[in-house]
Amino acid sequence: MMLCWSFKMNLIWFFLLLFLYLGVFSFGSSNNVSSRPVVVNIGAIFTFDSTIGKVAKLAIEEAVKDVNSNFSVLHGTKLAVKMRNSNCSGFGGMVQALQFMETDIVAIIGPQSSVVAHIISHVANELQVPLLSFAATDPTLSSLQFPFFVRTTHSDLYQMSAVAQIVDHYGWKEVIAIFIDDDYGRNGMSALDDKLAERRCRISYKLGIPPGPGATRGDIMDLLVNVAQLESRVIVLHVNPDSGLMILSVAHYLQMMGDGFVWIATDWLSSLLDSALPLPSETMDTLQGVLVLRQHTPDSDRKRTFFSKWNKLTGGSLGLHSYGLYAYDSVWLVAHALDAFFNQGGIISFSNDSRIKSVEKGGSLHLEAMNIFDDGPLLLKNVLQSTFLGLTGPIKFDSERSLVLPAYDIINVLGTGFRRIGYWCNYSGLSTVPPEILYSKPPNRSSANQQLYSVIWPGETLSKPRGWVFPNNGKQLRIGAPIRVSYREFVSQVRGTDNMFKGFCIDVFIAAVNLLPYAVPYRFIPFGDGQKNPSYNELVYSVATGDFDAAVGDIAIVTNRTKIVDFSQPYAASGLVVVAPFKKLNSSAWAFLRPFTARMWVVTAASFLVIGIVVWILEHRINDEFRGPPKKQFITILWFSISTLFFAHRENTVSTLGRLVLIIWLFVVLIINSSYTASLTSILTVQHLSSPIKGIESLKNSDEPIGYQVGSFAEHYLSEELGISKSRLIPLGSPQAYAQALQLGPKKVGGVAAVVDERLYVEVFLSSQCKFRVIGQEFTKSGWGFAFPRDSPLAVDMSTALLQLSENGDLQRIYDKWLRQSSCTLESTELESDRLHLKSFWGLFLICGIACFIALFIYFLQILNKLRHADPTPCVSTSPGSSRSRRLRRFLSLIDEKKDPSNSGSKRKKIVRSFSDDDKDDQLGRNPEKKQTEMTNRSEINSH
Repeated sequence: MMLCWSFKMNLIWFFLLLFLYLGVFSFGSSNNVSSRPVVVNIGAIFTFDSTIGKVAKLAIEEAVKDVNSNFSVLHGTKLAVKMRNSNCSGFGGMVQALQFMETDIVAIIGPQSSVVAHIISHVANELQVPLLSFAATDPTLSSLQFPFFVRTTHSDLYQMSAVAQIVDHYGWKEVIAIFIDDDYGRNGMSALDDKLAERRCRISYKLGIPPGPGATRGDIMDLLVNVAQLESRVIVLHVNPDSGLMILSVAHYLQMMGDGFVWIATDWLSSLLDSALPLPSETMDTLQGVLVLRQHTPDSDRKRTFFSKWNKLTGGSLGLHSYGLYAYDSVWLVAHALDAFFNQGGIISFSNDSRIKSVEKGGSLHLEAMNIFDDGPLLLKNVLQSTFLGLTGPIKFDSERSLVLPAYDIINVLGTGFRRIGYWCNYSGLSTVPPEILYSKPPNRSSANQQLYSVIWPGETLSKPRGWVFPNNGKQLRIGAPIRVSYREFVSQVRGTDNMFKGFCIDVFIAAVNLLPYAVPYRFIPFGDGQKNPSYNELVYSVATGDFDAAVGDIAIVTNRTKIVDFSQPYAASGLVVVAPFKKLNSSAWAFLRPFTARMWVVTAASFLVIGIVVWILEHRINDEFRGPPKKQFITILWFSISTLFFAHRENTVSTLGRLVLIIWLFVVLIINSSYTASLTSILTVQHLSSPIKGIESLKNSDEPIGYQVGSFAEHYLSEELGISKSRLIPLGSPQAYAQALQLGPKKVGGVAAVVDERLYVEVFLSSQCKFRVIGQEFTKSGWGFAFPRDSPLAVDMSTALLQLSENGDLQRIYDKWLRQSSCTLESTELESDRLHLKSFWGLFLICGIACFIALFIYFLQILNKLRHADPTPCVSTSPGSSRSRRLRRFLSLIDEKKDPSNSGSKRKKIVRSFSDDDKDDQLGRNPEKKQTEMTNRSEINSH
């Protein structure tokens, strides 16, 4: 590793010194030719004898032939390609690139290696020659740093996105990354780390392999032995073909290609399978069940024709992989760019750099032969703007100078070959439908839409591997357990031992672990000083920081804790409740007043009186039972309203409006009567308990001290969530402290008005303390669970085990063993329920009030209508005051007037008919008592 690093540093210094000699300005020119030369020289740099290079060499040659045979592309100009073998050496690649600069090369195809691409991109930038790489996938080869570098394949950024989505799709959270330790491998793993983090997954262990022949089989075996002892069983292999096959062979020897393991190989393996099938049977045996990515190239007639041509050329001895197709399309990309370049008046001309001449004096490097391509930026622009349909699909660059529509095939190695189980594309994720079909539909990345066909995993199983095991390194899980000093029924350290615990929570944990389908080595680690209950927030934080592998105990699942750890399924429900002292309420002579509050009594009595008045007004004109002397009418109002309470009113209602009001009022009376009866019955027959505290709201609105258990989350909830001042909160360390503080009360030092704690603790407390009771209901809903690090797979399996405990009844049996209640908590007493308040009946009173208002409104409208028609003739001029007084007297007289129900005529007709009849009687000497009535009627008519 140190030799490799030293070699790279020497290359960097060589490069820096070389460009220091190049200077700042250039001048001179040579070999200026016409805009359409006969021959255009392009170069190609790659490793000839590599898996990619063997195919790329033939593909480039065939592409040049096809371009030169097609007059419509360059219109008679021929391409001439000069190939150089870089041997996967950065230094060798730079030398070959510099030699190209002596031969008027306008573009370079390659290199295939990301390491070489990093180095010769500097040369391409300086000499303004576009560098089109069909296989350098390092994501860090940026167009900002290397403007003349053009990637004509897809970046590993997309390949790692596909790997991350596969990992997430199968529910794995951690992977082991084995990579070649160079720019290609390291930067690829960095991209994978980022993509996994986006899905809350991670690389748990990275293992670098020395590039080249530096790693021996023995070295690989030592590294994989360490991997076999790790927890994760999902291994991502991002290497070159030679080292990759060695790794898989050693893994097969170590039985790491069996049941439970997952191997995901990047596209280095698909390139090998496509180009070299059939591989030897012993090699294929080491690849069984491996998932492999391959750059997706859509099917087309042109692609199938080229495959047929390829098979004839090679006789089936060399397969065609995706990198060969991209190399072929790269030549065509240069051809299309050159055609556009010539159409825009571009001229192939090269200039000598004056800086080279100044440093070459007296030297023998012949640097003056290096030329700068004058119109290189124009050709680069046309390369990036070219659009055509190649063997790999649409060739087009986006704004970030990456090829559009990145996609990968996902294949599964089986038997002597492989099968495709699906696709990944940047457009819609995983699918079993080819990406080119999905491009015509709206993107859908929902989890339900992410699908793959079934996989035959290593070990020839169809069952999805769990993806992790407990490390086979002799280490036990460190389980943090709190040392409680109170409520030891839940969890407590066995006296005289260091790591033995007992209690309800411990028994639940052990029972759940025994249900797991695998062995879990663990040991309990005490947490706390044994003097007071430890802080459970600190216990959970210790799990998040890695001090513990898990934590057991009575740990409440609350929001701030779930942000840093994962919890199992709750195994006990427990919310916060209020505990306060109480006193028994005995029956008294005035017990009948207790069902209603004072306000309820006042409003009810006022409502009876109002209903009596309203019914009297509506019935007075037409009902004789509501007429008579004022004293009698007042008594009638009181008697009628009170008697409706018992539905014993004897007065009949005649008017429609009166009956409507009475029906609604009787319904209200029925509800009030029933509620009163039920409440009074409860008061007289059930023993009631009374407490000054009515619940958390009354406690919150007071200024009295409140007790809480030391170490509980109740302190944080009361102060942060409910806004109660911390000065009011009193820490209490034991049930005895609870009882003492509650007995002292809020007025004495050390006393509290109530204690707020979780229900399970309170049940244990009340089992021996019968002087206190729970006030109200739980005001939070939570539960207890076991804490694990984020994304721990053990949390999921433990949750499943806890559900099994609940279903088979073992959880209840453990509860009964440790938390059996005494008779005190089963005593048939209850706290005094709230009295009947006005707020419970205001709706009924509102309905009744609206009915009364509407009835009176209609009634007075009728009276005003009669008043208006009583005298249609305008009266003689009188003062305004006397007119209003007469109208008021007339209005009141109409209200008090006895109405004949059988007469439906107008008031004026009745008055006139009355006058006529009375005159006749007077003339005959009959009915002398009508005299006074005539005078009254005459005065009423005159008032109008």
